[in-house]
Amino acid sequence: MTSPTVKLNSGHQMPLVGFGLWKVNNDTCADTVYNAIKTGYRLFDGACDYGNEVEAGQGVARAIKEKLVTRDELFIVSKLWNSFHDHDRVEPICNKQLNDWGVDHFDLYIVHFPISLKYVDPSERYPPGFTFDGKKVVPGNATIQETWTAMESLVEKGLTRSIGISNFNGQLIMDLLRYAKIVPATLQIEHHPYLTQEGLVKLAQANDMAVTAYSSFGPQSFIELEMQRAKDTPLLFDNKTVKIIADKHGKTPAQVLLRWATQRNIAVIPKSNNQSRLLQNLDVTSFDLSKSELEEISGLDQQLRFNDPLNYGVDQPIYV
Repeated sequence: MTSPTVKLNSGHQMPLVGFGLWKVNNDTCADTVYNAIKTGYRLFDGACDYGNEVEAGQGVARAIKEKLVTRDELFIVSKLWNSFHDHDRVEPICNKQLNDWGVDHFDLYIVHFPISLKYVDPSERYPPGFTFDGKKVVPGNATIQETWTAMESLVEKGLTRSIGISNFNGQLIMDLLRYAKIVPATLQIEHHPYLTQEGLVKLAQANDMAVTAYSSFGPQSFIELEMQRAKDTPLLFDNKTVKIIADKHGKTPAQVLLRWATQRNIAVIPKSNNQSRLLQNLDVTSFDLSKSELEEISGLDQQLRFNDPLNYGVDQPIYV
C-alpha cells in the first residue's frame, strides 16, 4: 500500500500521506524510517531542528540497499532552520543536511518558520534551537525576501526540486508572492479540527500551493511535551462527533481525522511506532466522508493553536 499523490506547482508529484519525523528518537529513527518504507510510506518529513536527519538517512540507505525502494521513489522533505536565514548561510546548511541524509537533493526544502535568528555555527551547536547561546533568543537581520531568494537558488542549483514555506500567515504569503520568482510549492501549517485555518488554506490553494497539515491529531502531539494548554484540551480521539463518524465508517478516530484533511486535498504527515497504526494511517484515502460529516468536523474549530513559540517560552510572537 502506498499513498496517492498531489501534483505540485513545480511539476513534481508529492504523496498525500507521509511520515513525520518530529520527536522520533535518535536511537530508533533509522529502524523507524526503514520499517515505514517497508510498510509503504514514501514521503518523509524531516528538519534540522528535529536532530535526527543522520539516522533518518541511515534508514533510507538501508531500504535502498535492500532494494525496497529507489531514491526516485522517495519524497524527502527537510527544512531551513531560523538560524540560517542569511542569504550566504542557506546553501551551506542545505548541503550539510543533504550530507546528513546521504542524498544529493531534497524533493522539498521548506522555510521552517518566518523567523530570522542570529547565526550559530553548526560546529558549535547543532541543531541550535531557538537560542543563540543556549539561553537567549537573539534575532537575526535577514528579511523573508533575502531568505526566499537564497531558497530559489537551491532549485536552480539542483539541491532541491521544490521549495516551500511553513508557519506563514496570510499577510506574509501575499507579500512573498509579490517578489517570488518561484512560488512556494507547499505551505505546511498546524491543521486539525480545533484549528482549521480555513481562510489560510483557501489563500494557499487559490495560489496553487499544496497545503500540508502537521499535528493532525491536535493536542495529542503536545501532551508529551508537558504543554499545559494541550493537557487542558479534550483529545480529538475522544470527541463524540469524531467517534460517531468513525464508528459509522468502521474506521478509527485517527483515520477519520486524517481523511478529513486528505479529502480536502490537504496532505498529512502522521507518525507511529505501532505497525497496525502505521497501516491505518496510510489507509486514509480508501473511504470518503459525506459533505455533512466534513462540515461537522470543521465545526469543532476553536482557533486553538499549540505550536506557537510563545507556548514554549520563546518571545517570537508570530501569530499575534
